Amino acid sequence: LLMGLLLGFGVLAVVKYTSFVLSGISSIGQAFGAAPLRIPELLLPLGISFYTFQSMGYLIDVYRKTARAEKNPLRLALFVSYFPQLIQGPISRFGDLAPQLFSEHRFDGFRFRAGLGRVAWGYFKKLVVADRIAVAIGTLKGAEYTGVGFLLLSLFYAVQIYGDFTGGIDVTIGLAETMGVRLPENFIRPYFSKNIAEYWRRWHISLGAWMKDYIFYPISVSGPMRDLSKWGRAKLGSFGKRLPVYVASIATWFVTGIWHGLNLNFIVWGMLNCFFVVLSEECVPLYEKFHARFPGLKQTRGYGVFEMLRMFWLMNLIRACDLFPNVGDYFRRVGSVFTTFNWHILWDGTMMKLGLSGLDYAVLGVSILVLFYVSVFQEKHGSFRKALAEKPAVLRYGLIFAMFLVVILMGSYGIGYDASNFIYNQF
Repeated sequence: LLMGLLLGFGVLAVVKYTSFVLSGISSIGQAFGAAPLRIPELLLPLGISFYTFQSMGYLIDVYRKTARAEKNPLRLALFVSYFPQLIQGPISRFGDLAPQLFSEHRFDGFRFRAGLGRVAWGYFKKLVVADRIAVAIGTLKGAEYTGVGFLLLSLFYAVQIYGDFTGGIDVTIGLAETMGVRLPENFIRPYFSKNIAEYWRRWHISLGAWMKDYIFYPISVSGPMRDLSKWGRAKLGSFGKRLPVYVASIATWFVTGIWHGLNLNFIVWGMLNCFFVVLSEECVPLYEKFHARFPGLKQTRGYGVFEMLRMFWLMNLIRACDLFPNVGDYFRRVGSVFTTFNWHILWDGTMMKLGLSGLDYAVLGVSILVLFYVSVFQEKHGSFRKALAEKPAVLRYGLIFAMFLVVILMGSYGIGYDASNFIYNQF
């Protein structure tokens, strides 16, 4: 097991982090008068983080005897490299995916049509929404956009990454479904979350589950953590009892950060998430006292909307760290939200200088309303596709055809756009 993990993660580390580490060493050396190092330009294999985590999860499951060892190397290669999920997940488990890949499949017209419909829905999110709003994000990263400009950047990036990542996953799951294979859901309407723990149970579910099962739990129940728990209970009371969980959380979020990239901004992003997860846990007694004082408040619709908006904006501000390799610049932008009240940029013509036309804003507005309507329907009633399947065939096929037509006519194409370039390809 150790040799397999060292080999698998070693290859990932070499191709993903060598240039960064050598650049740092070279910079330190030059500060002391040494000649700069020649940095090799290593190509990053497409999707390596996803299939490395999937194959390493398989090794650990076999070691734990929760999955059988596959003796046929071609079957194992099929599991690791199953093409729809190769470049951005979801990260599947051998026990869930392998039986589907190795069993006989017959053509199923209903699942084929449903899969194509989901592919169209995914490309609608990607090409009509995410790629269109990306132009404005590039502009808003400029140093002059502080205060409300940074809030706009955070909001637009939330729309882009949701459309790009969930759209890509829809394409992946839809393609697999046309071939009779069900992949696990990776998103369950995360922007409706009311606290940070719920958010991470809904966003990038397969990565969160991988980190929880293979990093968080092993660390939190290890011998050193049991000793720490005993010491903490004796010295720090109830807080000390929770120390192993918090240490495991720090390790898990640190790994999650460097999984995205060995840059300081990704590490800070992970630690910020960890900080608010721990803070939320520590504040539970305060929440309970507050709701005991106002017992009916939590059941009101208005308070539920407040919780969702609070979490939406908190995660937006944290996620914006992705966009700033210079962490100092990121924190200055966040600080400007509380010191620079330039609301006039919303109506003084600045919005028309971000690279988007009036038509672009109209398309984005209608598209976001459609996404919101479908998400609300799913949150209240379950599967939208299942409900659509009960409608007359003319309506079903008409909507699918309309979706393809919208993608073709309203999608973002041409110079400066790349329909195959998903944000998570870089990870």
